[in-house]
Amino acid sequence: MSEQNVELGLFGLVAHAVGVSEPALKLLLGVLAGYPFALIYRKYLFNQSENRQCLYFISCGLLIGLWNYGFGMFHCLLSILLTYLAVHFLKGLAMVAVVSAFNFTYLLAGYCYYSTDSYDITWTMPYCILVLRLMGVTFDVYDGTRPKEELSSDALKTALPQPPTLLQMFGHSLFPSACLVGPQFSMRRFLDFIGAKFHSKSPEGELLPPESVNWALVRFSMGVFYLAFFQLLSLFVYDDYIISDDFASMNLIKRMIWLGVWGRFILYKYISCWLFAEGACILFGISHNGEENGVTQWNGVQNIKLSVFENSTEFNHYIMSFNVNTNQWVAQHVYKRLKFLGNKHYSQGGVLLFLAVWHGVHSGYYVTFWHEFMVMLMERDLQSLIKSSPTADAFLKNPIVKALLQVVLRLYTFIFMGWSLLPFVYLKFPRYWKAFSNCSFAGVFVFYLWPILYGPLLRMMAKKRRKTQE
Repeated sequence: MSEQNVELGLFGLVAHAVGVSEPALKLLLGVLAGYPFALIYRKYLFNQSENRQCLYFISCGLLIGLWNYGFGMFHCLLSILLTYLAVHFLKGLAMVAVVSAFNFTYLLAGYCYYSTDSYDITWTMPYCILVLRLMGVTFDVYDGTRPKEELSSDALKTALPQPPTLLQMFGHSLFPSACLVGPQFSMRRFLDFIGAKFHSKSPEGELLPPESVNWALVRFSMGVFYLAFFQLLSLFVYDDYIISDDFASMNLIKRMIWLGVWGRFILYKYISCWLFAEGACILFGISHNGEENGVTQWNGVQNIKLSVFENSTEFNHYIMSFNVNTNQWVAQHVYKRLKFLGNKHYSQGGVLLFLAVWHGVHSGYYVTFWHEFMVMLMERDLQSLIKSSPTADAFLKNPIVKALLQVVLRLYTFIFMGWSLLPFVYLKFPRYWKAFSNCSFAGVFVFYLWPILYGPLLRMMAKKRRKTQE
């Protein structure tokens, strides 16, 4: 055995053989560990007391966390404990402010200390998931003290009339199928789950495990499919492909197509992990989402809507379908609470700034979310202009034109989703600037010139046309 192989160790050799880093492989196996833990729960613990269930979730979550990050999990445990104390000893907005400020500051300190030039798999990954979960609990406890008529429909569903216990805090935070990569779910959902509201009952009234196995197998199978497709794409592209000389040597059309393929390659690794995590949550039974036409739905913690994602014709479809639970969390706890700004663009800007800070300190995150703001501004403005023009609206509703437009829009979202990911993946200015250059700054011409050139020009033409018609 070579000296390098000795240094890698057995687990490192396996990771090297499948073409991933050792932390990435451990992360994947940690997510998959949710399935055997769920089977044990279904067999022995689904009908036990709430405290025993919480102790089981805490034990499993700790095992997964310690195996992945060792004593880095201490940071998570400390924040859970301090948040619990704040929830019980502070009141109102002071509680929300203290918990949010502490956890965000702690997260940013971790980013600053441990970050490198690439995406880092350290304790800050589960901690960034935990930050939203802990902040969500404080918001929900605060909402539980407010008059119901002041709450939104979402807040009414998640408000907590009393603070959770210590075991409930730790059990919710360390839930084994959601502590590494999500999905996010409220304390209210967790309490309903351990209170057996999502379980089945026999004709005799005996409590049975949730009837969710088939749904779990479907999402697990989809996770396998996307992971396999990711591995297949890795034979042709890789993370640094867009800044490589091979990519730069292609003609523009080929570069744009490969930019879209690279974007799918990047996203599919996230999608496969989310599908695996969701499948484990379904197997536990925590994803219960009521009934539809007499059939129980198990998509309550769905983090990726595949049909919407794969058929996107505008970037809002990506927002609606990708990282769904985080987007819902931000919409409920940030966007709707910024109504006092009096402008939806300000509220949207506040949300995107929040998400950029939550992701890390690299400039690429801030460029990514600024880009999202510009894209959504262009699409909404363009849609508004089309609706205001009966001629354009009628032309685009022509069946032939509509079919051709679908093809064009599918290509548009496919290619420019790849463009949108460039600063998110390359993080540092020299790297994503090189990627922009290799892509001929296509996104700059398409999106960034809209508010200063295309938008004013189209509005001027529309105004002139209306005057002529009058």
